[in-house]
Amino acid sequence: MKHQTIPTSPWTFIPTLYFTSGVPYVIINTVSVIFYKKLGIDNTQIALWTSFLYLPWVIKMFWGPIVDIYSTKRRWILYTQFAMFCCLGLVALFLQVPNFFFLSLAGLTIGAFISATYDIATDGFYLLALNPEQQAFFVGIRSLFYRLAVIFCSGILVFIAGKLEVSLQNIPLSWTLAIGFSALILAIIFIFHRLILPIPKSDNQRQPEETDNIPFWTIISSYFAQEKIIAILAFILLYRFGEAMLVKIASLFLLDKQEVGGLGLSTSDVGLVYGTFGVISLICGGILGGLVISKYGLKKCLFPMALALNLPDLFYVYLAYTKPSLTLVYPLVSLEQFGYGFGFTAFSVYLMYISQGEYKTSHFAISTGIMALGMMLPGIISGYLQKALGYPLFFILVCLLTIPGMIALFFIPLKEESSK
Repeated sequence: MKHQTIPTSPWTFIPTLYFTSGVPYVIINTVSVIFYKKLGIDNTQIALWTSFLYLPWVIKMFWGPIVDIYSTKRRWILYTQFAMFCCLGLVALFLQVPNFFFLSLAGLTIGAFISATYDIATDGFYLLALNPEQQAFFVGIRSLFYRLAVIFCSGILVFIAGKLEVSLQNIPLSWTLAIGFSALILAIIFIFHRLILPIPKSDNQRQPEETDNIPFWTIISSYFAQEKIIAILAFILLYRFGEAMLVKIASLFLLDKQEVGGLGLSTSDVGLVYGTFGVISLICGGILGGLVISKYGLKKCLFPMALALNLPDLFYVYLAYTKPSLTLVYPLVSLEQFGYGFGFTAFSVYLMYISQGEYKTSHFAISTGIMALGMMLPGIISGYLQKALGYPLFFILVCLLTIPGMIALFFIPLKEESSK
């Protein structure tokens, strides 16, 4: 075919594949919180409904075999990219209509399922298009470009929307233009991938008779038959319980007016504080966390890194009580995000640690699905709790809710030989 004459070095498609993976995820789960707040939706409704948007990433393991069986990974990538462009375009338009909340929420929900399916196809394509040496080399590259997508959406895109709010004096139009801009970028990347993505020889559609031999329930049951599975499940669900509540409310707190307990920052300020400097700090924390674990081993690092994840939540208690100037907000939010990135690394490594044996890829997918559930459930109740308690007491509660996860890590299986 014509597109096969174009060079297909992984450098030409891995960065854009994983940048495209990050853009819809961040818009759906993070940026939506900000634009709904700016469009006048109540904190309780925002936290409740946007938390449900995590659901497709919780249950994606159940339709993963469909992506594996029907069509090819390359086609799935292209189909879902185009569908995501259409979906974000519709969400942008829905922000202009009177009943925008539920229409746009429906669009984001469909987009969440599309994005989760894209992630399945992309990870599968990664394994098919790259040899083992390339797979190892590009792990860091794919992570970098995913994080760049996070900075683009939660930082640059939010900053642009904030500037448009000031210049246009029209908040719905500002966000329509911002979300529409992200949809346009996805359209350009779709065209690029249509031309550039290789066709791996092993990326073939399975024959119908092959599908009967896929041990789906065997994979599921083998995961839940692990030693100390109750402790493992408790750890996965509770390790980020406090942080999961914090992350859903943090940007609302930064945006809310001071008279209702917030810091009263502008949209552009939030894009810089939380979405740019905060995310850069999170990335740096993650990199340092990986280096520390590689040197000292997971067993020695797990509890100290759990403390690094959770203790900086106290900064939000301080912010809520003192309402300091923007000059102090920058370093405190950045330090909290740095600790989150540092501590989350240990969590990610442990999920890999328990994903062993014949079905390790599927087991990791199950673990990440449970991890997403651990983000969704606290997020659902976070808005109600914040409204009932106010910001200062809510952040104190967040700090207290970090304790069960740190207790759970003393009961999980982790052999001594896993450390160096």
